[in-house]
Amino acid sequence: MMKRGFFALLAAAAISTPVLVAPAMFTPAAAQVGLNVTIGVPPPAPIFEMVPAPRVGYVWAPGSWRWEHDHHVWGPGRWMEARHGEHWVADRWDHRDGPHGGWYHERGHFDRDHGPERHSFYEEHRFH
Repeated sequence: MMKRGFFALLAAAAISTPVLVAPAMFTPAAAQVGLNVTIGVPPPAPIFEMVPAPRVGYVWAPGSWRWEHDHHVWGPGRWMEARHGEHWVADRWDHRDGPHGGWYHERGHFDRDHGPERHSFYEEHRFH
């Protein structure tokens, strides 16, 4: 009798586990998980794109190079729906030194605004 109860409990756990785990796999946080690769080949120079006129409720994400298979591929600029209290940080490539050094791609993303003390690079470095 004890053995049958144990197997019933085990079967119930096996059946309910996918129901509990599956929603966690499709949350926005899970959707943002990515694979970062460091490569030895620097990206080509950016391709010039005309920045379109501003659109209310959107921010412009400039085009950038990404690594696909064994070469760089240009991704054109695109409009991103604006997010209240956040700003767009463009894609960029960084060179890292050391034993695992090389070129590292940081994908574009939204970042939280930090209040009125936040200044743009231009404002901090403008000529007076």
